[in-house]
Amino acid sequence: MHSILFGPEAELRRAIGEEQPRIEVLDAPVGIGNDEEPARAVRAKPESSIVQAAKALADGRADAVVTPGSTGAALAAGLFHVKRLPGVHRPAVAVLLPVPGRATLFLDAGANVEVRPEQLVQFAHMGAAFGEGVLGLARPSVGLLSVGEERGKGTPQVAAAHAALLESGLNFVGNVEGGDVVGGEVDVVVTDGFTGNVTLKAIEGTVRTVGGALRDAVYSGTLSKIGGLLLRPKLRRLRDEMDPETVGGAYLLGLRGLVVICHGSSSRRAIARGIELAERGVAQRVVEKTAEALASQAGESASDRAAEPSPSSVNADTVRARP
Repeated sequence: MHSILFGPEAELRRAIGEEQPRIEVLDAPVGIGNDEEPARAVRAKPESSIVQAAKALADGRADAVVTPGSTGAALAAGLFHVKRLPGVHRPAVAVLLPVPGRATLFLDAGANVEVRPEQLVQFAHMGAAFGEGVLGLARPSVGLLSVGEERGKGTPQVAAAHAALLESGLNFVGNVEGGDVVGGEVDVVVTDGFTGNVTLKAIEGTVRTVGGALRDAVYSGTLSKIGGLLLRPKLRRLRDEMDPETVGGAYLLGLRGLVVICHGSSSRRAIARGIELAERGVAQRVVEKTAEALASQAGESASDRAAEPSPSSVNADTVRARP
């Protein structure tokens, strides 16, 4: 596998050491921070790493992009250079949650802080298309994240999206609550990027806290240490399944090229997992299969065919995805 690294060339070459035949280093002397307005920064900084990477993906020099930088900048660069799949309004950060025993696709996890009801409906279509085309699920079940299971619960946007999803032709099971996200009973969970990002970080924090509590309990006494030794293989597998760094990243679903979003504080292990996720996505034809499934869905509403907004409408999202 040939890799291209975009960033300050001198720093990157010092970091990787000796010349690596399978690693190409391209100078990207400036970056785009989380406090910058994404669309404006992408226009003003064509030499930035995310813009150069997006252009490489668009012109076929790269098969996928992996970035731990600003999610807003990645979204804006994707909209300007990689472009949307036909009919898609806004891409969404889609993460396969580490639910033991099965995968649950959760979107949006941070790309769109505020969304309209029709965009939530389209997230559901994209998620279902991913489930069908990539995960091989027959009519994936779709749930809408809300504060209660009842039809009228939630914000006006959620209530309107609920009504539209009932007529969408998808296998919509209704509202799901926060506790159901990792319950493993729904294939796709849909929400806005603000709620999704907060939910994802809460899940990650819970995993870390519970893991630490189990570790402390195991080492609290002689008998518990013996029990811990017996349970260690199973606990290690559970830890690996639930560890966010094992997941590595999330797909920016809805673009014509494969983009994987990693957290800005990702470790080397998490970045490596993100690259592996991108490699699997290319091999599994994630973009192509999602596009094919979207095109074949007969339940697309008239609102989903509305004119696409300009990339310049990308908000200066302060929420970062943490897949």
